[in-house]
Amino acid sequence: MDLTDLRIFRSVVEQGGITRAAETLNRVQSNVTTRVRQLEKDLGVDLFIREGKRLHLSPTGKVLLDYADRLLDLAQEARDAVHEGAPRGPFRLGAMESTAAIRLPRPLSAFYRRYDEVKLDLHTGTIAELCAGVTTGELDAALVAEPIDDAAFDKALIYDEALAIVAHADHAPIRSARDLQRETILAFEHGCPYRLRMQQWLAHGGVMPGRIVEMSSWHAIIGCTVARMGVSVLPRMVLTTFPEAKYLSVHALPAEFGHAPTVLIWRKGGGSSKITALLDVLTKQRDGKAARTRKRKR
Repeated sequence: MDLTDLRIFRSVVEQGGITRAAETLNRVQSNVTTRVRQLEKDLGVDLFIREGKRLHLSPTGKVLLDYADRLLDLAQEARDAVHEGAPRGPFRLGAMESTAAIRLPRPLSAFYRRYDEVKLDLHTGTIAELCAGVTTGELDAALVAEPIDDAAFDKALIYDEALAIVAHADHAPIRSARDLQRETILAFEHGCPYRLRMQQWLAHGGVMPGRIVEMSSWHAIIGCTVARMGVSVLPRMVLTTFPEAKYLSVHALPAEFGHAPTVLIWRKGGGSSKITALLDVLTKQRDGKAARTRKRKR
């Protein structure tokens, strides 16, 4: 099994058959067919289910495809690492949903324009999923909120998200944790840094929430907050995208609980030109926005 065989195999899957894969690879069909059959012979398994001239990826083929993607991407990364020049090739970036939706559109647009030879794929997930993806190599880098395991990753601070307590519009003022005694808390899964800060603040005030209802998206959390199902802690930047802010009330958290640093992480010692390029774009966009905000306030 060599990289050429894997590249041909992946092309057959992506193009949906031998004919289109041969055209894409600039090979004759018989050569593509021979290489696929040779790969199956070497592995001792059927990678495709054949129905006449139609090919369907077999369960074993699906397993190999995952490894082929990772091996071919790693080979490209190795080529990039030993050659000077502009970043190129696949780049798999992970991000939290709120970061992907609100923070990333402008910087990723700038990244695409500047590095058009990079094939960037964006994946969203929980912090645990994103950290696991970087650890296993399924992701090259990810944007996650602190705290994370410093021993496992290299990282760079990108955003410092200001957090706020969000409740329905008619909620009484929330000045201390005691004001939320027996309230329902709407939160992301266990381990979410926003949830952690809410729980730390409540514990600091000697308060136990009535219950915690876990949700999978900030859209759902805001919607249920409007519906008076509970209160939550969210980044203030999320609220800027909600068109019906009149149905919400926003309450301040004490400074020690009111911030959540968002960092770009990558495997320890696994930096690349693509990560460096992304860092450059993210920090310039962030610093430029901060400068414009300070100018408006003068």
